[in-house]
Amino acid sequence: MADKAAFLDHLGTVLAGIEAEGLFKRERLIHGAQGAHVTMQGQQMLNLCANNYLGLADDPRLVAAAKAAMDAGGYGMASVRFICGTADAHRALESRLAAFLGAKDAILFAACFDANGGLFEPLLGPEDAVISDSLNHASIIDGIRLCKARRYRYANADMADLEAQLQAARDGGARFILIATDGVFSMDGYLAKLPEIKALADRYGAMVMVDDCHATGFMGPQGRGTPAHFGLSVDILTGTLGKALGGALGGYVAGPQAVIDLLRQRARPYLFSNALPPAVVGAGLAALEIVEAADDLRTQLFDNAAYWRAGLADLGFDLLPGAHPIVPVMLGEARLAQDMAAELGRLGVHVAGFFFPVVPKGRARIRTQMNARLTRADLDVALDAFAKAGRKLGVIA
Repeated sequence: MADKAAFLDHLGTVLAGIEAEGLFKRERLIHGAQGAHVTMQGQQMLNLCANNYLGLADDPRLVAAAKAAMDAGGYGMASVRFICGTADAHRALESRLAAFLGAKDAILFAACFDANGGLFEPLLGPEDAVISDSLNHASIIDGIRLCKARRYRYANADMADLEAQLQAARDGGARFILIATDGVFSMDGYLAKLPEIKALADRYGAMVMVDDCHATGFMGPQGRGTPAHFGLSVDILTGTLGKALGGALGGYVAGPQAVIDLLRQRARPYLFSNALPPAVVGAGLAALEIVEAADDLRTQLFDNAAYWRAGLADLGFDLLPGAHPIVPVMLGEARLAQDMAAELGRLGVHVAGFFFPVVPKGRARIRTQMNARLTRADLDVALDAFAKAGRKLGVIA
């Protein structure tokens, strides 16, 4: 029988293999607040890899709202929601989110990973079917694994394949069918083809669920997300407070009243996790007020994205097409992505390499992300750094 030492030796071997393949992830410490500029090891860095799309993570208005909420409601709830962890502020934020997103109601979770992880199992049984885009976020994949519904998968954004899976689910006698997709695919910056998805769903009597984490706050009118961007509605919407809406934590599901009510009864991450702390809830309410009126920030964000994309393309970098503030720079191999990120770090630009298992092998990249608080001068400095690093490593001529 293997002992504990052998087990730990085995883990050490696995870790050494990860390191040898160039896949080892290292965390870098930020000293101070998250923002368009951050301090790392005493060095001021341009930050091109946070989900801080509107630059609200260090916004004084959110900090003040969080402090006021903590003064009124304390530090933490010390309970799950259904025992004694529900405050009036929780329901205020859920109602505010529902109104913002055009839904009947919403329910808060500790993170959107928990929202997606707890969504499918209470709603779908073995008589039902869920059809998932192949590039969906890991939280959707895990949530689907936890439910007993029959599982189908379609190639990313391939509407012919989606229709084939819908037909297969119908032919298989599925009672209810739910199509699940990211609104924006986070590694690529691609938008889901929601008009086509919705049309197919209507044709086959299916429902549509969208994870809108990389859209809420800055896509569509008043930042109401990908469905609003396309001028349509979907059945269930999940999202986060941890990106454009302040960058802290907290997720949600918004949708029909019966869906939300059943999740309150049976969603395990909701039932067995502490309620969100007052500071996060107070700042979340303030963030929604700011975001609704933030057309100036949204305009700046997309102006930055267009300028940044054009500058990288002019330098000769291989980019995935699109107009979203996610702009992936394709490098192929994991070690090259890590070397490029390290070289950019030495030049004062903070980015992160993405590689297997986050993206497929051979598709390593640096995912750059725009921020409304970045200036044109900041972007020019970053473009100069990319040019120097790219030429040094042979990525561009």
